[in-house]
Amino acid sequence: MPYSVVRAGHAELLVRDLAVSRRFYEDVLGFVVTEEREGRLFLRGVEERHHHSLVLTESEVPMLGHLAFLVAENDDLDAIATYFQALGCDVHFIEEGEEPGQGRALRVQDPFGFPLEFYAEMLPAECMLQKYHLHKGAGVRRLDHFNCFVSDLASCEAMWCEGFGCRVTEYVETDEDPRVKKAVWLQRKGNVHDIALMEGKGPRLHHIGFWMDDMGSIIRACDILGGAEMHAHIERGPGRHGISNAFFLYLRDPDGHRIELYTSDYLTVDPDHQPIRWSATDPRRQTLWGHQTPESWWRDGTTVMDWERCVPVELRGVTDVRAAGYIK
Repeated sequence: MPYSVVRAGHAELLVRDLAVSRRFYEDVLGFVVTEEREGRLFLRGVEERHHHSLVLTESEVPMLGHLAFLVAENDDLDAIATYFQALGCDVHFIEEGEEPGQGRALRVQDPFGFPLEFYAEMLPAECMLQKYHLHKGAGVRRLDHFNCFVSDLASCEAMWCEGFGCRVTEYVETDEDPRVKKAVWLQRKGNVHDIALMEGKGPRLHHIGFWMDDMGSIIRACDILGGAEMHAHIERGPGRHGISNAFFLYLRDPDGHRIELYTSDYLTVDPDHQPIRWSATDPRRQTLWGHQTPESWWRDGTTVMDWERCVPVELRGVTDVRAAGYIK
């Protein structure tokens, strides 16, 4: 390919009260505040060495602002712009510093409605990993992945695999003939996933996953939430997934955005790694052990922003993407 996506880079969430959200993310989850300006907060995990992996932007309507991916070189941005233009998408470049801490970047509303950003450079930030005396809350380590509801799973998977070189690590499939995929986990950085796609009304963000040090740090997050009388923010877990083998905890932030605290998955760097198939009828795919998954986890998601109009993108049915002519 004429460009290289390195990994999931950062996400922007629109929140109604920045002060309330700051207390949740900084004091409870333990994010480090890199910068605050003009109704925006730029956060990173204690392990991270870039300016931010999470942006909180104050807004009347909570939604996803954008999902961002780090690319290898600045020239990759122009090649990716050409790729999206060939799909019929409008692209927009933002200059260095327009998003604080970040270099030149490409923004696009992809064929499935998701606001995506690609960038090659970001200002360095101090790694706080071994400054244990300064850690707050649960001590989130780093961004791990995004998980999204999509209306046309097959076409969206094709875009990420054929267009961006993602590899499938695990997938959920029906048992009937012909078999149909219901969800896929895709990676670029050599773990289980940078982005997961689940069939559903979309475009919507299901969750953002952040890596934790170990299982004990996730239990500590539960203790912190309980001690602060914020246990109602726990939606699901702790438990262990069948898919990814990860130990997990799902939280809802003050605006309802879903955050996963995640650890103990596995490496997928070997070139002969074969994807793992799960039957759609196997309940262990989502919960190897743990409490029953609540209905809200299957149903709820964060709407995504239309960059041109700054309003939520209308949810699509499964045929809309193909009808728009973006995917042949």
